[in-house]
Amino acid sequence: MSTKLLIATHNRGKLREYAALLANLPLTLLSPDELGLDLDVVESGDTYADNAAFKANAYAQASGMLSLADDSGLEVAALDGAPGVRSARYALGDDADRVKALLRALDKAGTPQEERAARFYCVIVLATPDGRSWSAEGECAGRIIDTPRGSGGFGYDPVFFISSHGCTMAELPSEEKNRISHRARAAQAIRPILERLMR
Repeated sequence: MSTKLLIATHNRGKLREYAALLANLPLTLLSPDELGLDLDVVESGDTYADNAAFKANAYAQASGMLSLADDSGLEVAALDGAPGVRSARYALGDDADRVKALLRALDKAGTPQEERAARFYCVIVLATPDGRSWSAEGECAGRIIDTPRGSGGFGYDPVFFISSHGCTMAELPSEEKNRISHRARAAQAIRPILERLMR
């Protein structure tokens, strides 16, 4: 029998990734849009874990379903960890506007290419309607390049270069991204808890 799991996001890129990451589990994944849920959850936390917990708990309560939420971000060492937990709100506009703002900040700081070390970081929180919750985290190291490359992924993927693969996150085949990304690693870490809850 399939267990219903609400993925607490309206981000279509994230929904696609979770569909692939959790594909071999006996789960029926649902989105807030499918349930007609549009909660205004304020992501006011100072940490990814705080924000993920706000979303997972709010959607679990509203839906009466097991709910999974994540908060993730890009941390650039030369910018003291920015954009960090504010990654999705780093600049007004869309993903391309946020990428431009990031590159402008690095140029303004005079940061050379070889010193643009960065990491993607993700915290997943799984919450039940009765108030129980669990969390897991994952990260992926890389560096920021000047010119966006690739058409896959979303967010900062086109400027996040992974040296071990010789390409940006946006140039990776989706199967490979879903093996090495921060979200993939966090999803892998939360799997044993999901499996336990499905018994």
